[in-house]
Amino acid sequence: MSSFDELTVDVVVVGAGHNSLITAAYLAKAGLEVAVLEAKDIIGGNTVTEELTLPGWQHDSCSSAHAVIQNNPVIRDDELGLIADYGLRYVYTDPAAVLPLDDGDAVVLHRSVERTADEIARFSAKDAQRFTTSVDEWNKELRYAHRRWNTGELTDAPGDLKYETLRTRSAYDLVHEEFEHPVTRRLLLWMGFANFQPPKRPGTGLLPISILKGRLDYGWATPVGGSGALPAALAKLLLDHGGHIFTNAGVSEILVSRGRADGVRIHDGRIVRARKAVVSSAHVRAMAAMFGASECPPDLVKAAENWRPGIGLFAVHAALHKDITYRLGDGSEVFSTSGGLGGPEGTLRQIEGCHSGKPEFDDPWMLLVSSTVADPDRSAAGATFKILTAAPAELAGGRSWEELGPQYAQHLLTLAGRHVQGLDSNNIAAIRHETPTSLATRSPSNIGGSCHGGEFVTEDGGVVPGLQHWASSLDGLFYTGSMAHPGGSVSGWPGRNAARAVLSTVGIDPLAVMS
Repeated sequence: MSSFDELTVDVVVVGAGHNSLITAAYLAKAGLEVAVLEAKDIIGGNTVTEELTLPGWQHDSCSSAHAVIQNNPVIRDDELGLIADYGLRYVYTDPAAVLPLDDGDAVVLHRSVERTADEIARFSAKDAQRFTTSVDEWNKELRYAHRRWNTGELTDAPGDLKYETLRTRSAYDLVHEEFEHPVTRRLLLWMGFANFQPPKRPGTGLLPISILKGRLDYGWATPVGGSGALPAALAKLLLDHGGHIFTNAGVSEILVSRGRADGVRIHDGRIVRARKAVVSSAHVRAMAAMFGASECPPDLVKAAENWRPGIGLFAVHAALHKDITYRLGDGSEVFSTSGGLGGPEGTLRQIEGCHSGKPEFDDPWMLLVSSTVADPDRSAAGATFKILTAAPAELAGGRSWEELGPQYAQHLLTLAGRHVQGLDSNNIAAIRHETPTSLATRSPSNIGGSCHGGEFVTEDGGVVPGLQHWASSLDGLFYTGSMAHPGGSVSGWPGRNAARAVLSTVGIDPLAVMS
């Protein structure tokens, strides 16, 4: 269906990010008629692949790794058939990551507990043993609690209580208490900051081991064809099950009738009615203004008041003639899809600078991504490369990112070039940088240049990355996307959780489509 004046379906989904599409796909597979409305001319939200630098170089604009979603049943059990029926494929890389050190050595994270423990043992036998024990604890107990936390179903079982106690600690304190060597601490805290939650914040305690364990299992899980391959597969499924996807169809109003959400109005005046539910991934602050003459649900009013932006991001995309390599301590070189730079103290300064308006120039946390190592067809003419780091949304001293952006991009390339081979001018065909300002223009949800949905301040002063529920206080209205638990990253959990909530509410057993 390419056009309509007024449409009635079972469920309207606002937004076409990967979580919204996952919600829509589950609902459609359960037999509901679903319409997805996307404001932009491309689906995927922050999970897209585009020619950002030169024709023929396919870059992941925002997300690149899909490691977190691998433990979601949508991929782990292929509940939707995305892998079996719709061509979604992943490359699980080894090494998972390489972290160059200042002395010319490097620590290599392998997709093997034993080989990674051997790497750590080069610096500390005690840390290697503690690392092995931590992984064993995760495998035997904590991973099951982690899955329940992702679905909002932690219990008072001993394993869940242990998980919650560790989770509420800070990553910085936990790592420094349990590991002694600076290199081990560097590895764990670099990994723990991968979703851009400050490591000294309570509530981050389990991030280092949970993210590290995902890399041990799946490496730098790289979608073949680019990050946009996930939304593309979901779109095929949705259309196969009678669903509709409309682009350039931004929603301006959520319609309320007789005390329930029963449809939406598109910016051009067209209306889509919903027999059963409206599911929105729109930003909470945008949603709060979408009710026209109707009263905004009180839970949404409170959420909008308690929301604040997360850490802003800065990216450098480069079209290279060939992939970079990492130098190892024995003089050899290795290709790796991902690498990392930046020590704990530099990361802490960087986080403080995000608040004070001062970018970190000396030792910033940096993620280096070479997707063409795992997926060479992204560029027939060369290789793709990306640097991702944290940066202030607004600069101190009245400076603008328009002024500083090119200089900072070149500085990051220079820093990275000290530790890897292939970032010299002879190998770089073109570069493009993205500042917090430009990232904010990519999506209405990227306020402050944060691509992870921001965060919510709780009544006790704590911080959580996503709303702790998926059903609104307004009958028929549900939440998905990065503002819903458990927050940002390509995890798919907000999408699957919202689908389960909708199915349960409308009287369809989620087990019809979920394992």
